[in-house]
Amino acid sequence: MAQARLKKYYNEKVVPALMKEFGYKSVMEVPKVTKIVVNMGLGEAIQNVKILDSAVEELSRITGQKPVITKAKRSISTFKLRQGMSIGCRVTLRRERMYEFFDRLVSVSLPRVRDFRGVSPSSFDGMGNYTLGLQEQIIFPEIDYDKIEKVRGMNVVVVTTAKTDQEARYLLKLMGVPFRN
Repeated sequence: MAQARLKKYYNEKVVPALMKEFGYKSVMEVPKVTKIVVNMGLGEAIQNVKILDSAVEELSRITGQKPVITKAKRSISTFKLRQGMSIGCRVTLRRERMYEFFDRLVSVSLPRVRDFRGVSPSSFDGMGNYTLGLQEQIIFPEIDYDKIEKVRGMNVVVVTTAKTDQEARYLLKLMGVPFRN
C-alpha cells in the first residue's frame, strides 16, 4: 500500500519545522496525530431505529470503516431514554486511513462549508487534542445529496501526542488545518 500523501508531507516538512520551532533534540519528541475519532450522536434514534441504519451507512461511506453503534450508559426518563438503547455511532481511525481522512477533511470537505472563515483555534482541550464540530454531513463528497433524509452533524476529535495546546495548534496548522485568525 502506498504511503498517504499527508503522512509523507508530515515526515518531510512538518517534523523538521516542529523540531526547529520547539527545539526538540530527537525525532521521537515531535508531536504527531495518533488517531481521529468521528462521532455522530443521534438523539432521535430513540423514536425511530431506522435513522441509526442510515447514519451508520453514511459514516462508513465518509470514513471507509464500519462504525461502532454507541449505547446509552444510563437511563434518563425526561428524554424517554433507557440504559442500553442505541443513541449514536462512532469510528476510530488510525494509521493510513486516519491520514487519508484527515487529508480529505482539510483539503476537500472544510472548504465546502457555507460561509467558511476557518475553524475555531480555541477548541483544544489543554492536553493537545482538537475537537471540531461539523453541522452537516453533506460537505463530504462521498455523500450523495439526493439520497439523504436528514442533515446530521458530527464531531471530529483529532488526538495528538503534543503536550501543550500551542504545540498541537502549530502541528495542525502545518498539516493544513485552516484556523480562524
